[in-house]
Amino acid sequence: MNRIAQEARRFWNWLPTDVDRRVRVVAWLNLVAQTVLVGTGGAVRLTGSGLGCPTWPKCTAESFVSTPEMGIHGVIEFGNRTLFFVLQIIAIFALLFVLKYRKRRRDLFILTIIPACSVLFQAVVGGITVLSGLNPYVVGMHFLLSVTLVVLGAVLVFRVYQGNAARVRTAPVWLSATTHAASFFVAVTIVVGVLTTGSGPHAGDKGAARNGLDSEFLQHVHSWPAYITLALTVVIVAAAWLLPVPSLRFPSALLLVVEGVQIVVGVAQARMGLPEILVGLHMVLACMLAAAMTVTVLHLKTPAELPAATEPAESLRSA
Repeated sequence: MNRIAQEARRFWNWLPTDVDRRVRVVAWLNLVAQTVLVGTGGAVRLTGSGLGCPTWPKCTAESFVSTPEMGIHGVIEFGNRTLFFVLQIIAIFALLFVLKYRKRRRDLFILTIIPACSVLFQAVVGGITVLSGLNPYVVGMHFLLSVTLVVLGAVLVFRVYQGNAARVRTAPVWLSATTHAASFFVAVTIVVGVLTTGSGPHAGDKGAARNGLDSEFLQHVHSWPAYITLALTVVIVAAAWLLPVPSLRFPSALLLVVEGVQIVVGVAQARMGLPEILVGLHMVLACMLAAAMTVTVLHLKTPAELPAATEPAESLRSA
């Protein structure tokens, strides 16, 4: 017992007492892992492995892991489930790394405790997804929850670098309104995209039901808010350089690049009959789009003690 107590005390003493490199690394790992999870979840769906493990929490009635008889579908589905545990470990370390100074950095404490708890919630939703026979609306909820966790991961990375000092708006009111409008249309684009996918051919399993909506019509509806978002982003980027609003330059430019790639992939997948690789890439890019939009909105304000000409995004670029 003394040995255990000594190791526990040594571990406690090793934990950070303020934001340092370890905290920054684990914040980035959380964001990357949340995004990768969407990619592996997409692989499950796009390879028809949604019921590769036909039950939950076990993979079969007798085994927690996939068996050779289940083939590649069982391996893919079990691999996605395993990533949940990796993500949980990262989330727990993120929480532990802010524990000692949680009173000074309550923002970081909240932003780390949410993924530490929500990863388990994600696993439960994933279980409901399997037990519901891949109901398209449950699958869509699963994806939207993942996007939300990616957004919170982006906020965590931002806060780790920017601190929790009082912030002041440095962008004009009309530019702030334009940026928030763009974020609204990003959300609409993602939600309509979920409905579009739920009406298409990629059910995750041959026997899974679709939502019954008109897929071809939804593809057009899905593109409308995406193009509005693109137009608004062009305005934001131009304003960031012409006014100038230095804090917005890097994040808005990154946002524009992600949107451009996302639109190209979206158009290509529609024209090419929804090939699996492009659909999966489109899903991952949706998470990157949500994260980039979040960071852009956060850069509408800068720490009060910094001059307006200071570019807070510089720390993210040099990370």
